[in-house]
Amino acid sequence: MKLRFLGKDSKQGDCPTLYATDRDTYLVQGWRIYASDLLMQLTIPEGETAVEVPTELFDHLEKDGLPSGEFRRLESPLMVLTPGGTYVVQGREVTDPETLAAMDIPDYETVVEVPKAAITALLEEPRGVDLQRRAQPAL
Repeated sequence: MKLRFLGKDSKQGDCPTLYATDRDTYLVQGWRIYASDLLMQLTIPEGETAVEVPTELFDHLEKDGLPSGEFRRLESPLMVLTPGGTYVVQGREVTDPETLAAMDIPDYETVVEVPKAAITALLEEPRGVDLQRRAQPAL
């Protein structure tokens, strides 16, 4: 798989990163999710995982020719907009050693692959009811 770096969100030593691939997909490198309240909101099939990333990471989609602006709705692969202003992105977990070696991934991060078409669809105006799910603030 060939990667093209689109951008990074490096605040306070964190390094969520967005890549385009030659397979019409995006690789989203983000924080592993350990919060049980967040995990309880997700149904994660075998072979997939979810990562948390700042919403600003997707500003880099413009470098791949997509329109700038915010997502119009939340549905797969963007599963949750957290109260902290981050997205939970679900996709096939990247396990290919060669691909992972081309990336700088700290132990507290992992990478998911999501179809480009799925991301592009979320930038368009929603058709019908928006089934947006939001994380509930922890008590």
